[in-house]
Amino acid sequence: MADHTENHRASRYKADSLSLTGAVAMGTGVMIGAGIFALTGQVAELAGPWFALAFLAAAVVTAFSAYTYVKLSNAYPSAGGIAMFLERAYGKSTMTGACALLMYFSMVINESLVARTFGTYTLQLFDAGDTDWLIPVLGIGLLSMAFVVNVLGNRLIQSLSFFLAFLKIAGIAVFAIAGLSVAGFSLPEASTQPSQGSVAGFLGAVALAILAYKGFTTITNSGGEIRAPHKNVGRAIVISIAICVVIYLLVSLAVGANLSIEAIVAARDYALAEAARPAFGASGLLFTVIFAIVATASGVVASVFAVSRMLTMVTEMKLVPHSHFGMPGSIQKHTLVYTIVIAMVLTAFFDLGRIAALGAILYIVMDIAVHWGVFRHLRTEISASGIILIMAIAFDLLVLIALLMIKAQSDVLVIYAAIAGIALVFVGERLFLGRRGSA
Repeated sequence: MADHTENHRASRYKADSLSLTGAVAMGTGVMIGAGIFALTGQVAELAGPWFALAFLAAAVVTAFSAYTYVKLSNAYPSAGGIAMFLERAYGKSTMTGACALLMYFSMVINESLVARTFGTYTLQLFDAGDTDWLIPVLGIGLLSMAFVVNVLGNRLIQSLSFFLAFLKIAGIAVFAIAGLSVAGFSLPEASTQPSQGSVAGFLGAVALAILAYKGFTTITNSGGEIRAPHKNVGRAIVISIAICVVIYLLVSLAVGANLSIEAIVAARDYALAEAARPAFGASGLLFTVIFAIVATASGVVASVFAVSRMLTMVTEMKLVPHSHFGMPGSIQKHTLVYTIVIAMVLTAFFDLGRIAALGAILYIVMDIAVHWGVFRHLRTEISASGIILIMAIAFDLLVLIALLMIKAQSDVLVIYAAIAGIALVFVGERLFLGRRGSA
């Protein structure tokens, strides 16, 4: 019965509409858009001169996490990705629905993070005065464009993602290598404040840097559409993460070679553009800003594609309520609208720092739930190593606790918002499933 239901759900998606190359392009598109441009300054603020190592440490944590998702994707590829994995582990329960929603909201938060980054970098093209109000305006404009592109369908997204992924990987690699070359391949001395050198600060930075890699999960959400999904979903995840590790390490070293930590933190929302000024002058700044715009734009398009489909699957699994609000079209089109509207609200009212921290907290909580569910219920079925699963949970807990400690001292409102959001999701899910059970 379960297999029949899954087949019915899968029939709503276009099987074999995404190639391995297209899946890798989508994954790297989301990761690079959300990663090095949006988070370099935020990570440097916590990790100090060790911020490049924070990205590398985050890659290690992500590798342990990705192990679970690769095993699950090879065994159960589906267009619902994480939602389906959670259902396999926990059944049709409050835990499944709530954790799927935490993943959904963390990814929508990520979209707003990238949208604001797009606005911030775009403004670097103009010598304008106090124009901070334009950042959310430009971000909302990008989200509107992403909506139109997604309405046009998978083939356009795949073609666009492939072209832009290739373009921005090449461009960012040129920036990194040229930046290191100009600096003589050596990092300058940087004075740091005591808090920047703390272990908790470094681990908190790792937690934020994980956001730069979590885009690989968008690949799992398109498992029902990728060709030969039992092998290609896992391959796409591994290849995407490997590409991003190299890119992030090179770029963070290049930024650190051309700016002091104080300068990176001061320009934390547009650190790469600031690093291009001393390294390349006006032409280099233009080059960097254009590639930042390309990276963030393609990242939002790819993310909206995967996230709206994840919510569609959760809706079809009867784990969340749904209303079309008078809109025509399929559930997929409705979830696309919901995703864009929520991202627009976040883009309009929250700054980059709070968006990044909130997204990291929600994602890590969900990630722990996935690992624990596999460890308790699925590790034998999918031949997963219990030791690796426990290590993945331990790494997640370590960086999450460190981030919470940092935010408790600097911005406790983020913790309150995260607790309230998680509680609201779990309580709402419990009430919804309770009413459905008694209906």
